[in-house]
Amino acid sequence: MTKPRILALPGSLRRASFNRGLLVAAQEILSERAVVEIFSLDEIPLYNDDVRLAGYPEPVVSLRDAAARADALLLGATEYNFAPSGVLKNAIDWASRSPDPPLQGKPFGLVGASTGGFGTVRSQLALRQILLIVQALGYPGSLHVSGAAKLFDEEGRLTDEATRQSLSDFLDGFLGFLERVGSG
Repeated sequence: MTKPRILALPGSLRRASFNRGLLVAAQEILSERAVVEIFSLDEIPLYNDDVRLAGYPEPVVSLRDAAARADALLLGATEYNFAPSGVLKNAIDWASRSPDPPLQGKPFGLVGASTGGFGTVRSQLALRQILLIVQALGYPGSLHVSGAAKLFDEEGRLTDEATRQSLSDFLDGFLGFLERVGSG
């Protein structure tokens, strides 16, 4: 059986982002069971339909191709002002357009870490709504990590074993979901 391919999208551009750190930890945890590609959104331009109609820019083509190749998405749901980051929403906007929108029918999972007490609950709720509108298939589980400043080191690496175990449990459920629904 081939390993599922998971495209991981961190919602932050910050090098030591907690949400990027969660995705790196997911990549480590799943190394024997899945191929996890962490895709940087640094080069994705702001969505502009005039630009799209003239032809997708190369960084967007790369994102769309990576999403099309993936069996599923795993999003690091950064939260700014009680909402998903503009960076992540922008990537979804680009990847949800025709022709052949690569998010349509694509299974997804949401994880998120924040310094506050809610662990990106609001961001994940909004992202779930957005992704369901573009006809992606949502894993009903989620992981909300609060108090992240104490759980990651200065490089953004997850150092807390209890959080790593929670992430592992989430990923076990996510892989089970992928087995049940298949890939997009």
